[in-house]
Amino acid sequence: MTVVTPQISVLVLGIGNLVMGDDAVGVLVAQRIQQEYRFAGNVEIMDGGTLGLDLLPKLENITNLIMIDAVETGKKAGTCVRLCGEELPIALQTKVSPHQMGLKDLLAVSELMGHSPKEMVLIGVQPGSIEMEIGLTAEVQAQLSAMISSVLSELAAWGIEAVPV
Repeated sequence: MTVVTPQISVLVLGIGNLVMGDDAVGVLVAQRIQQEYRFAGNVEIMDGGTLGLDLLPKLENITNLIMIDAVETGKKAGTCVRLCGEELPIALQTKVSPHQMGLKDLLAVSELMGHSPKEMVLIGVQPGSIEMEIGLTAEVQAQLSAMISSVLSELAAWGIEAVPV
């Protein structure tokens, strides 16, 4: 009898709005990972911007999902968090920006359609400012490398190696 191991299909999804200060962090982290690393296997790094429910087709064949975003935690600006499982819906209830309601809806509709990823992790950071401005606050800018490392650690835990370009 042959045992077939299911293929892991991973989506790393940076969420945010580039013209709303620290809300851009998810997109910026995803862009840096795209520029600086290559991955073997079925891994897609995507700038999800503020697309919300338009991202639904991307979740159809995904087994593992990493989301990167600014997250309201009530902590000091620049505080990084890793959330998974039951923590995700709770974290997404407090809206930092308009796209987060879309992200919550995206995960709910995906689950209803039977396309919910088996593993979901949110790598987030407490924003300092989400005003209409371009650029991150110093506190969030200082966490970019740590957030990239967190994403790479999650991938490594799933057996996916990041190869620097």
